[in-house]
Amino acid sequence: MLSVRRSYLKYLFTALELPFLPTYNDVQLKYKFNINAKNELTYLLLGAYDQSVLNLNSNKTEAEQYILGYLPAQTQWNYTNGIVYKHYRPNSFQTWVVSRNMLDNRFAKHQQNNTSLPLTYDYRSQEIENKFRFEHTARKQSWKINAGIAAEYVKYNNQTYNIISLPNANVDTVSYRSDIAFLKYALFAQLSRRFWNEQLTLSAGLRMDANTYSAAMKNLFEQTSPRISASWKLNDRLTWNANTGRYYQLPSYTILGYRNAQGQLMNQNNQVHFMQNTHVVSGFEYSLPSNLRFTIEGFYKKYNRYPQSIRTGLSLANTGGDFGVVGDEAMQSVSTGRSYGLEFFAQQKLYKGFYGLLAITLFRSEFSNANQQGLAPSSWDQRLIVNLTAGKKLKRNWELGAKFRFTGGRPYTPYDTILSSQAALWDVTQTGQFDYTRVNQSRLPVNHQLDIRIDKKYFFKHWNLNLYFDIQNAYAFAAKEQDILTVQRNGQGQPIVDPNSTSPQRYLMKYLPSSNGTVLPTLGVIIEY
Repeated sequence: MLSVRRSYLKYLFTALELPFLPTYNDVQLKYKFNINAKNELTYLLLGAYDQSVLNLNSNKTEAEQYILGYLPAQTQWNYTNGIVYKHYRPNSFQTWVVSRNMLDNRFAKHQQNNTSLPLTYDYRSQEIENKFRFEHTARKQSWKINAGIAAEYVKYNNQTYNIISLPNANVDTVSYRSDIAFLKYALFAQLSRRFWNEQLTLSAGLRMDANTYSAAMKNLFEQTSPRISASWKLNDRLTWNANTGRYYQLPSYTILGYRNAQGQLMNQNNQVHFMQNTHVVSGFEYSLPSNLRFTIEGFYKKYNRYPQSIRTGLSLANTGGDFGVVGDEAMQSVSTGRSYGLEFFAQQKLYKGFYGLLAITLFRSEFSNANQQGLAPSSWDQRLIVNLTAGKKLKRNWELGAKFRFTGGRPYTPYDTILSSQAALWDVTQTGQFDYTRVNQSRLPVNHQLDIRIDKKYFFKHWNLNLYFDIQNAYAFAAKEQDILTVQRNGQGQPIVDPNSTSPQRYLMKYLPSSNGTVLPTLGVIIEY
């Protein structure tokens, strides 16, 4: 199977006079070869090349001028490819996986967006992972056993030049090069069995992770993850499910590769650890003969060892969900958090041409910060999320689908207007500074959106053609965003100095309303063979 896609959003955004112009390209390839009845090979390739440039012609409004003032141009490419070999035996099979993936990121920002002037921000990083995994899966009577090993050789490099703001209203220049390489390794096993005429299913597993990045991460027993689950079929339609476990995740390579001006790996010295999550989930599932099923589950997740900024005292979970570089600074694994809630899910598999999914989640997400007591709402604490997807297969290979999303208001941190108004700080950062003593204490209104898509498929002897038309945000809902804090400007577009300021010199500030609600039509062609 082969799929190649390229977006035309650059031309659409130019027509809409938006301040950034993205172009997305991706390719997907899958090839499966059956050697014989007991052996098979599968090759998989995923790749993408994306660019986002600034639209300097869209500087007519103050909001556009503000965005162009701080937004960098971006180029990103990545790929993943690998081979999976499976060998089948009468009661077992073995899986060998060898793969390689790479991510290249580049952000650049010039003074006044003029490439002939010096850079104020220049970031480039590469992440490379070479992976091997072996799994053995076997069945013996009512028992199922899965066990294996995994290893990864990781390389990461980073070249950074950035001028940042400090809590004392000064600015600092971050400039360093970093190149690290280390080995990641893991062991895992899972055992499951059905009891009482397959009415009860129990499963228990164990995973151990470690790496050679630092002494704090090299011991497998320090990252031991037990987990257990149960499924009890109460009758033909009703099932009770529950699971609990502990999981570990490695912090991002951006954190692991950060160096100070002397070239020292700061987060290796700070003893940054694996992030830890312990969760409990329990609920019921109800199924009907018409391929319709319902589930309702409650969950509680406890987070420990979460990265926290030494410079700002802010947990990484509270830094915001926008695109950009996050974690490129000195960190400590001291933040804690929790997430808990209730989820209702309904699924209608294809039945008389109809299908649909409905998920409603009520939840809370909170994390600790160094400069606050208790827990603050995380950047994802929207409290309510509703996702509804439905479709209808029509005659002659036409298909109509729709997706509706409703979310509660996202929390945000208010600006520090006094700090932001300092001329020396604004001239460098071109953006407002947040008040980290009030982390995520404000909240936006609710947000909702409807997407509609129409597909037409053509089937040929050795290949298929799929044409589709998609409209995102069909009824043009304008989602309220955090108001923009910017400087007041004169007729020549220059910031106006506050006449009452002496030392330090300050600009006059003001807020601009901000919203996001662009209607995005998309035409697509998918070829599969």
